[in-house]
Amino acid sequence: MTALYILIPVALLLVAFAVWLFFWAVDSGQYDDLDSPAHRILFDDDDPRHQAAVKQAKHEPAAKNHD
Repeated sequence: MTALYILIPVALLLVAFAVWLFFWAVDSGQYDDLDSPAHRILFDDDDPRHQAAVKQAKHEPAAKNHD
């Protein structure tokens, strides 16, 4: 029973940390682009068309929204 006096606050701290970590990740933009990493593996890095597209993507303004 005395272990509960320690385990409950520790569990609450862990939950609070997990919630803070989730909101930090959302605010820092970790979930903004979920599609590109999945598609990136399909492209050959040595392909000149792929490298040109990567250079073009780096020079585009971040405010553009491609839906």
